[in-house]
Amino acid sequence: MPGFFITFEGGEGSGKTTQINKLAESLNAAGYKVVTTREPGGTPESEKIRQLLVQRDGGNWSPMAEALMFFAARLMLYQKIIKPALDEGKIVICDRFTDSTRAYQGYGHDLGFDVIDELKHIALGDAEPNLTFILDIDPKSGIERAQERLSSQKINAERREDRFEKLDLSFHQRLREGFLQIAKREPQRCVIVDAAQTIEHMAQSILQTALKRLEERLEERKG
Repeated sequence: MPGFFITFEGGEGSGKTTQINKLAESLNAAGYKVVTTREPGGTPESEKIRQLLVQRDGGNWSPMAEALMFFAARLMLYQKIIKPALDEGKIVICDRFTDSTRAYQGYGHDLGFDVIDELKHIALGDAEPNLTFILDIDPKSGIERAQERLSSQKINAERREDRFEKLDLSFHQRLREGFLQIAKREPQRCVIVDAAQTIEHMAQSILQTALKRLEERLEERKG
């Protein structure tokens, strides 16, 4: 089985982590070799950059500075974790990838998709996921979910990963539109999932889509 790269995208509180864990568990049970990772992070270098980007006291970065740091973290993750696993024929499931930078900095912070795509070409060439699930949720509901999750964590306020959650609602509305625009640009790769559904309903829908795409990929290789 050739390597297969799956990413999960979406606004704050969309439930990506839960769905990634469920999909990985189901695919492992089906006999696939699965690697899960996250952005920014996944390597020691990328985790250090994560602290700067997502923690409340990480810094007041400009949109372009944010984009450059995300790509620095992404490059290390791709070189050290994602590409080696794909070369070994494994399935890699990643919590966020380039689409997040397109949506957050490109659309939400108005840098534009073209700028992000140029940075991506410099850093990663033509590397893109085979399949992307975009978990779509009303921004207000998503922020409420995220705040409930963060408030339950016993972490000092300064270290909470809520730098983006604290941005105003208009940013998160632009963010949602950015993800929908990405799905419109690449309908073959991107699948929109209604994140207002129950966890189990979402998980079954995601699993069925992933298995279908994996079977299609295998048939393509045989052909």
